[in-house]
Amino acid sequence: MRVALIPVLGVPQPRWNDEFSYLLAADTFAHGRVTNPTHPMWIHFETFHIIEQPTYMSMYPPAQGLVLAAGQILGHPWIGQLLITGALCSVFCWMLQAWLPPEWALLGAVLAGLRLGIMSYWMNGYWSASIVALGGALVLGAWPRIRRQKNQVWNASLMAAGLAILANSRPYEGLLFSVPFAVAMGLWLFRERREPRTWIRVVLPLVLLLGLAAVATGYYYDRVTGSPFRMTYQVNRETYATAPYFLWEKARPEPQYHHRVIRDFYRWELAQFQSNQTLTGAIRRSADKFVSWWNFYLGPLLTLPLLALPWILRDRRMRFALIALAFFVAGLVPQTWTLPHYFAPAAGLLYLILLQCMRHLQLWGGRNSAKGAALIRMIVALSCGMILLRVGAAAAHAPIEPAWPRGNLDRAAIVQQLRALPGQHLVIVDYQPSCGVEHDVDHEWVSNDANIDNAKIVWARDMGTQNQELVRYFATRRVWQINGDAVAPELAPYTAHVSADSNAANP
Repeated sequence: MRVALIPVLGVPQPRWNDEFSYLLAADTFAHGRVTNPTHPMWIHFETFHIIEQPTYMSMYPPAQGLVLAAGQILGHPWIGQLLITGALCSVFCWMLQAWLPPEWALLGAVLAGLRLGIMSYWMNGYWSASIVALGGALVLGAWPRIRRQKNQVWNASLMAAGLAILANSRPYEGLLFSVPFAVAMGLWLFRERREPRTWIRVVLPLVLLLGLAAVATGYYYDRVTGSPFRMTYQVNRETYATAPYFLWEKARPEPQYHHRVIRDFYRWELAQFQSNQTLTGAIRRSADKFVSWWNFYLGPLLTLPLLALPWILRDRRMRFALIALAFFVAGLVPQTWTLPHYFAPAAGLLYLILLQCMRHLQLWGGRNSAKGAALIRMIVALSCGMILLRVGAAAAHAPIEPAWPRGNLDRAAIVQQLRALPGQHLVIVDYQPSCGVEHDVDHEWVSNDANIDNAKIVWARDMGTQNQELVRYFATRRVWQINGDAVAPELAPYTAHVSADSNAANP
């Protein structure tokens, strides 16, 4: 469906700092490398969510980059996002079949596809959050099948695959999601302790596959950071950030920044962290988290089935799902930041509870009443209708939401312009907000390929008089300058600075 809508919605362009970081990992993996050597001019290329030392690489775990790398090998990184989101919807159906009747499992997968798989930022961007939700769905779908002793070796292998995906995509949230399953499996294995076949069919595949995954993960981090126990995320945060990840931690001293925009970004982060230290700030931030989750996963339409939540609380079949979801949400509360894709491991849990609510809602008014069934049909019809409305509005250029395609289209236009010109190019980016508008810390232009020296276009930060060393290093390139904050950014031939370094953090 999304491919068919390309003439209307277009192909998305990266816009957020995280997306450029994932694309760097994708470019690295697609060229058969685990990481990249530090560039001799790295100080000019510093940007967000990327480490420059001891190697040059994305700060994120490798799973999302591998998805986009598969797409890049097939022709475009977005193909990876398309394929993994299609796989997610299929796995959702398989997962729900372990808990619900088949027709309800199919309905749940369709609703998830309509909500997450066509017009959400998961599909229309390069965050690759679908791989995270897929990992959680594999675990959630395998567990009931293992307990029923149904193809235990196969399902234990699928559970191990899901756990490995979570560990290599969103490690903290994946751990939160996995703990209730570990406890439940431990209790179940204790009851099955006199049955050796269970240990051979379940525990052995889990241990072997998770052991292999741990070795592969350790090898990756050893190559990137120099230690199998040191994540790229740790390196990046310890190098640049002052605001900690959890609210109970203390802010770190501010490091020496080389660029004003990077300094301002991390000061903005610190202000967000400090706002959580007050009671009113913590309440406001927690409310923002829940609203963002609700708006992304449910919205007003899919909130209607939650009217049956009181019945679900008394439903023994949903007891484990409710406990696991409550534990997961409680673990997200003390995070400084929680975007909708942080919740991705538990997306399957949420939709499982949602579908069970719909099953109870179908009985509204009694078994012989048609009220509940009519309400369920209305929800499905309106879900489809919302897709048609949004697509129709996009085709008619009606301003009911941001225009399609999504992303930093100004940067994409400049890239297309430079690719049409002969030779290689160096673009020096300055940020000079106009009309009293402050610089958007998430509207970034400086992002480079894995192999900077061989890239058609190299993006660098304006460092005033220090630009000359970069210009000399790339002596064969045509040098341009651009103001990333201009209303309509345009390339201009580079002219050497004679004034102070206006973009330095400490001029």
